Amino acid sequence: MVAPGSALSDLSPASSAPGRRHQAEAMAEAAAASRRGAGRELTRACGEHPASPEYRVTSRKTDSAGGEGGVGHDLRHRTEDRVDKTPFSQEVMKWNGWGYNDSKFFVNKKGQVELAGKRYPLSGMVLPSFREWVQTNLGIYWEHRTTSKASLNPSDAPPSIVNEDFLYELKETNISYSQEADDRVFRAHGHCLHEIFLLREGMLQRIPDIVVWPKYLMFKNRILWVDENNLTAHVEAGITGQELERQVVHMKVVTPRGIIEKSCQGPRMSTGPDIHHFIMGSEGTLGVITEATVKIRPVPEYQKYGSVAFPNFEQGVACLREIAKQRCAPASIRLMDNQQFQFGHALKPQVSSIFTSFLDGLKKFYITKFKGFDPNQISVATLLFEGDREKVLQHEKQVYDIAAKFGGLAAGEDNGQRGYLLTYVIAYIRDLGLEYYVVGESFETSAPWDRVVDLCRNVKERIRRECKEKGVQFAPLSTCRVTQTYDAGACIYFYFAFNYRGISDPLTVFEQTEAAAREEILANGGSLSHHHGVGKLRKQWLKESISDVGFGMLKSVKEYVDPSNIFGNRNLL
Repeated sequence: MVAPGSALSDLSPASSAPGRRHQAEAMAEAAAASRRGAGRELTRACGEHPASPEYRVTSRKTDSAGGEGGVGHDLRHRTEDRVDKTPFSQEVMKWNGWGYNDSKFFVNKKGQVELAGKRYPLSGMVLPSFREWVQTNLGIYWEHRTTSKASLNPSDAPPSIVNEDFLYELKETNISYSQEADDRVFRAHGHCLHEIFLLREGMLQRIPDIVVWPKYLMFKNRILWVDENNLTAHVEAGITGQELERQVVHMKVVTPRGIIEKSCQGPRMSTGPDIHHFIMGSEGTLGVITEATVKIRPVPEYQKYGSVAFPNFEQGVACLREIAKQRCAPASIRLMDNQQFQFGHALKPQVSSIFTSFLDGLKKFYITKFKGFDPNQISVATLLFEGDREKVLQHEKQVYDIAAKFGGLAAGEDNGQRGYLLTYVIAYIRDLGLEYYVVGESFETSAPWDRVVDLCRNVKERIRRECKEKGVQFAPLSTCRVTQTYDAGACIYFYFAFNYRGISDPLTVFEQTEAAAREEILANGGSLSHHHGVGKLRKQWLKESISDVGFGMLKSVKEYVDPSNIFGNRNLL
């Protein structure tokens, strides 16, 4: 089994789409890789949260005849010499957890939770409310900690089994490779709970026998050219970003049958089924994208956060539906249920002054006492507006006027900006939970507007019921948010976690509960996935989701393009 070193493991909490790097982690590194050269800064169009530096792909004009992103090409055969110094190598990223080695939540000497490192808005800040919130909602006892491996013992990894003729061919073609345990383990997994739990407690049973670094794919993250007239950029496939499939104008794909690409880069073509759609969503099962032309937009001159508090989740959903109906959604709009709002509020850093604390208390008094909102029912929407200043202010007024019709109250810019912090650090929180007998994960779906409220309620209740039936001693965390809106429906994102103390096989309980939640989603009219994909974790439901004939069509394409099943083995189908 061979793993390409250039295709590093998925940086997403749910690793069902191999090769997809989680946006909140990967974007800062991708932007840094792009910022070589000079020229006017541009940004690609749309996305769930284009405001955050981690969520923005910026492109600058570069010399297409220049070197490979300024990285040397002295590639040697491994094992003694490491040549993989890319930002996502194991020198920078954790081998048995989420994200960067220098970033993690920990309990400091004063007994308060703090985020180490300097990479995130919360880094270095004390979170005075978080410890108590976690203890209350997940039953954590801080004196009870799990034990996990601090470092990888090479002897724990399965031995490498490699065909010597294959190794000889690699050497003859001057392709760099490694059979070292750390390289093989690092690229043997994604970041779903099952894999991280096994890495902390034991070892994966199946890992690559060898890792190869193809010479011409290793650093393919350059922007080859920027066309400001057509607002497009031609890029190599190593760039990262969220929802890039929505920005694709043209792509070049290498498959076992040959190269797939269109003959022109027009914005629309009536030439039968769009061949791009065969590739996007195929999850690596058909070939390798080597280059793409993507849509870009000038960086907005003005950005403004906002937030709205609603008396309950149902009124918040109704408001988002009306905003979608009027097609006036801001660049980002998210609606958190009450428990997720409280979760995010618990991540609030220590206030810097008594005056700030007083103002926070005054706002809470106004909403809960003067306006009569129930603190255990409040639902909060976070907003981000972008554009020129005058249009942003007009847009902001339009959205707040709609919100007021559904009982919404403006809750301030700070709360809006803070509402996105949970996204950036949720996977680090999962790692903290694993240290204290808590397992957790995220999953998502999309649903028509008339199913959103019922689906959210029923899925959360199903999780609680399944945990109780399976002997979980403490009530689970089961929370959701509406995270993207469309004319005909919305994307819904769930978090769930539970304390597994007293349970002999927590992974089985967790996976059975997650499967039950997915079945509840499907029964309530939700999709199998909105953006995480299918991969291996969810392929048991794919035929049900797309019909027998649809499934057969996908298999036929796979069998024609990749008859030897070289790419994306066991993914999707």
